[in-house]
Amino acid sequence: MTVLVVAAHPDDEVLGAGATMARFASEGRAVHSLILGEGATSRADRQADGDQAEVAALAEASREAAARLGTAPPVHAGFPDNRFDHVDLLDIVKVVAEQVARVRPTLVLTHHIGDLNIDHELTARAAITATRPEPGQSVRTVLSFEVPSATGWNFTAARPPFAATTFFDVTDTLAAKLHALEAYADELRPFPHARSLEAISAGAARWGSMVGVAAAEPFELVRTVR
Repeated sequence: MTVLVVAAHPDDEVLGAGATMARFASEGRAVHSLILGEGATSRADRQADGDQAEVAALAEASREAAARLGTAPPVHAGFPDNRFDHVDLLDIVKVVAEQVARVRPTLVLTHHIGDLNIDHELTARAAITATRPEPGQSVRTVLSFEVPSATGWNFTAARPPFAATTFFDVTDTLAAKLHALEAYADELRPFPHARSLEAISAGAARWGSMVGVAAAEPFELVRTVR
């Protein structure tokens, strides 16, 4: 099984699926990640006015995180942070489709389509579109993950809630996820923020307790072909 994680921003791949990525890598599976946005320029009026040193630092952090998880270095598409809705969806779909064609994954992990963050929503739409089950499609299963401080902050019934249906036992690789997140030190927050190491550990224990293991990462099944 080859795995492709399609994430909106640097750190989303680890927040959403880092322990599962580390588990797959430890089992000898090829694990790739595509990070669509640069993750840093939304505070500027225009992407071109953003802090390029911060963009470069995030990209380097993503490479360090991948090394700590034991996965392939990520591919960066460089779309504007929190401005995916100003990009033609087709352009995002094409980037995802190119990566799918390159690595031929059988499993794709991506964002939940109901996330509060617009980049997450459009990443999910692009990933689902790019992996549509046409003849010859390598992708057999698409799963969506939750991202603390995006998925859980969707409080409106107007958007579909995250409903976990698939769980991976990450008791042995949760520590690798936390170590990878430390590469993104500037993106972490103190407890009780949802993007704190304490909250993330507690979340893994909560999901694990629901399925009888010490720690788990949850996913919602989008589609599978058996």
